[in-house]
Amino acid sequence: MTKPEPDLKKWREQIDKVDDQILVLLNERARSVQKIGQAKNNSNKDVYASDRESQILERLLAANKGPLSAEAVEDIAQTIINNCRNLQKKLCIAYLGPEATFTHQSAVKHFGRTADYTPAKSISDVFDEVEKARADYGVVPIENSTEGVVNHTLDMFMESDLMICAEREDPIGHHLLSTQTALKQIKNIYSHPQALAQCRQWLETHLPGAQIHEAASTADAAAHAAMDSGAAAIASQLAGELYNLKVLAGRIQDSSHNRTRFLVIGRKMAGPLGSGKDKTSLLLSVKDKVGALHDLLATFKRADLNLTKIESRPTKKKAWEYVFFIDFLGHASSDKAQKALKNLQQHCVFVKVLGSYPKAD
Repeated sequence: MTKPEPDLKKWREQIDKVDDQILVLLNERARSVQKIGQAKNNSNKDVYASDRESQILERLLAANKGPLSAEAVEDIAQTIINNCRNLQKKLCIAYLGPEATFTHQSAVKHFGRTADYTPAKSISDVFDEVEKARADYGVVPIENSTEGVVNHTLDMFMESDLMICAEREDPIGHHLLSTQTALKQIKNIYSHPQALAQCRQWLETHLPGAQIHEAASTADAAAHAAMDSGAAAIASQLAGELYNLKVLAGRIQDSSHNRTRFLVIGRKMAGPLGSGKDKTSLLLSVKDKVGALHDLLATFKRADLNLTKIESRPTKKKAWEYVFFIDFLGHASSDKAQKALKNLQQHCVFVKVLGSYPKAD
């Protein structure tokens, strides 16, 4: 075996010293986290604090001067946070399954590989797992940047008392997966309706003659493709690895900026004071009168609150009766938000705060 060059040996020794220091500091951090966990347990506070975790990441990203990229620093820091949190309590996370869906991937990114994960067959099942305390938190999709809102998730908040504790915005990369090696061999394509819609133009251009089949999820589509020699699935790379499928074509989504927003739901609201960069979600119903919607929107303008989303949904209790889902920037505990919420009570049949949580960047 050849000996390392002198310069390489010098720098490798330096790296070993730094790694030893990092290990000492990581365990020092872990011991501090354990003490915090004991204090939280004594005061009956939740282990997961999205506001505090967001502040940690924000501070580290602001202090980073490279050469590590912001993405790399965030990935490393999030891994440390997740593993240290696990020393306080191993969380159980319910998610819209099955395994290898984009929701599953988002959940793992958020809570780490060491958490326990429970796949649910539907969004309502995710809510049910958390409501009945079989899971600590749930992860569900809420909207896609190209296909819009996930109505089922919105509808669940009409009946559920669960709160939004955090949000994520993750890039979605769709891949064409199959046991075959050439596009001309593909006769059937399976995927979730949302994924099919997000890849519509690519499919029309490259596989115009293939039969399209809707699946319950992208992971379920991968399972179909694994059993059908003439089929392909539109799914994640992780789903391909799980079902031993080859990537025939990568990142076939029509929009290069395709992203999905996910919500973390729990039984309690996130921190009462917030992270400093927060978003608040409301569910409300306006009174049936002329100018009701104008009065609603004017309330936020007067309070100088920036609305980022407004979505209407039928109540399903009475014909032509609707509720509104609203997101605005800021924490519900702020003076501006409190003023707006008080004013909304005068114009609405009911107002329900769904949560204040760190805004995803």
